[in-house]
Amino acid sequence: MNSFAKLACALLLAAAAPAWADVSRDDAAAVAQRASGGRVLAVERAEAGNRPVWRVKVVTRGGDVRVILVDVASGRTL
Repeated sequence: MNSFAKLACALLLAAAAPAWADVSRDDAAAVAQRASGGRVLAVERAEAGNRPVWRVKVVTRGGDVRVILVDVASGRTL
């Protein structure tokens, strides 16, 4: 019975893990694209203020290159 309880707990934790998953590279690119209305040039992981962020480089319709920071945990622009 003890090993069954351990197995059940492990399965419950594994099933709950995606609820705390970080924002993916593709999701960060989509957020930055929506925020800028431009085209994504590059996405890389970085840190800003001791928090992990996605650094997304975009080119706007006007031809300007901008860098948009997307929080890895929340998916919000900074």
